[in-house]
Parts: sequence; structure tokens; C-alpha cells
Amino acid sequence: MVNALVPETTERAYGRRSAPSAVDGRARARRRQAVVAYLFLAPTLLFFAVFLMLPLGFALLLSLSRWAGFDLGAIDPVGLDNFTGLFADGSTFLAPVLTNTLLFALGTVALALAGSVLVATCIDRLRFQGLWRTLYFLPIVTTVVAVGNVWKYMYEPGGLVNGVLNALGFGSVAFLQDPDTALPSVVLVQAWASLGTAILVLTAGLKSVPESYYEAAALDGAGPVTVFWRITLPLLRPSLLLVCVTQFITGLQSFALIIVMTRGGPGDATDVAALEMYRQAFSYGDWGAASAAAFVLFAVVLVVTLGQLWIFRRGGEDA
Repeated sequence: MVNALVPETTERAYGRRSAPSAVDGRARARRRQAVVAYLFLAPTLLFFAVFLMLPLGFALLLSLSRWAGFDLGAIDPVGLDNFTGLFADGSTFLAPVLTNTLLFALGTVALALAGSVLVATCIDRLRFQGLWRTLYFLPIVTTVVAVGNVWKYMYEPGGLVNGVLNALGFGSVAFLQDPDTALPSVVLVQAWASLGTAILVLTAGLKSVPESYYEAAALDGAGPVTVFWRITLPLLRPSLLLVCVTQFITGLQSFALIIVMTRGGPGDATDVAALEMYRQAFSYGDWGAASAAAFVLFAVVLVVTLGQLWIFRRGGEDA
């Protein structure tokens, strides 16, 4: 009887000893996998920390301080004074800077969206679609400085645009010298330059629409306008959302095109937030005000983006 119990006791003892060792082995294997994964991720995480998180934290510190630049010992905390100064009486940040920024972004989105939908729909019905997409994408790979300078000369009183207007019997227009036409003129260039990306996104969205929907609409006798409004546009909602969000963010952050074409002029007709941040930092040496303006612009971008997501999501639910 005793001998019969010995193997069972021994088996239980070995079982109790082997179970923890198996668990420990799996734990060690998971730890080794985690270490290897973090080693592979380390360069990216280091780059992210050095070039994004540290500058972001330093910018937040500067937004709450007064600093003339290049002397870390001269950083004087001022609390929220930089933020309140942006909206104080006599400040031009709220109007016209933020107003111009929002108008610039809205105009860019409206023109780019309307133009890209029209062109993408036409390209979807043409031959050699790859060629057409490439031609419309060329402005994207061209530097902003080159695009801005070319259009600047085209807008001159003796430039191509006024030459066409004169040939049609219209008078010359001071596109970049008149405060009433300067901002719309730059908006038109920004929308034209960003048209290629929007067309690529929308043509890809059009390819994802099943042909059976159009065939069913044709059998029901629906016309082209009805098909466009009832089938194409609703099914393009994800692509339209991507275009709206990206174009709006690009418009709110626009800097290079404006500084090349108008430098914020005439007067303050094209003065935008990014240009004002540049002036505060590099012209006036007020890095605190520039950082505060950057965070205000970030808040505007965040609110606008969330608003667009909410509008498109609500539109999808209503549809």
C-alpha cells in the first residue's frame, strides 16, 4: 500500500516543481521578446522624444515665460501673460491675424474640394487616367518657393493673368497690391497647388464605389446629376473627410507661400498666424509670445478637426 502511493506522491511532487519552471520559462521568453521589441523601437522612440516631445515641452515652457532667445538662464516665468497679451486691446492677433488664417483655410478647402471633386469625376471617365493624375500632381512635388514666385509674376500688372484679362476686354487688376484681392489671390494659388493630393484621394475613393450601384441607377432611369448627388457623393464621404481635414490643417498652418508672395501685405491683408509667430520670434525676439501663438493655433486646429469629424459622422448617421 505504501509502495503504491509512492509513485503518485512523487508525480505530484514533480508536477509541483515543473509547473513553476514552465511558467517562469514563458515569462522569461516574453521578457526577452519585449526587450528585443524595445531595442528595435528605440531609434524611433529616441527620434520622437528628441525632435518632438522635448521641443513641445520647451515650447510650452516658453509660452509661460519671457525669453529673448539663446540664453536659458534668462527665461522669466510670466504665467499666462503671453496668452492674455495675444487677445488684449490693441493686439492684432485676433483680428486680423486669426481672421485671415480662418478665411485662408476656408477658402482653400472650398476651392480645393470643389475643384478636386470635379476633376476626379472627369478623370474617372477618361482614358490614360494615370497620366492625368500625374499632371495634376506635379505642383505637389514642386517647391512652394518656386510656385509662389511663378504665380507672383503671373499676378503682376504686366503678367500673364492680366494679359488674359486685357485680351478679354477687362482692365488690369492689382491682385497682390490691393488689400481686397490679395488674400483671395493667394487662396487661389494654395488651392491650385494642393489640388493634386485631393484628386489622388478622391479618384481612389471613386474606384471603390461598386459599379452595380451605377447599373441599378441606370435601370431606374436616374440622370447623371441624381447619380452624383445620391450615389457618388455619399459613398465618397470618407475620402471627402480626409481631404477636408488635411486641407484645412494645411491652410491653417500656411506660411511659405504667403511670405514668398505677399509677406503678409499689403498692410495686414494676408497676415496669418504662422507668419505672425515667425515675426514675434525672429523679428521681435519675443519667443514667449510666438510659443503662445503656436499653442493657440494648435487649439484652433484641434477644434476645427474635431468639428469636421463630428459633422461628417453626423451626416453619415443621418444618411
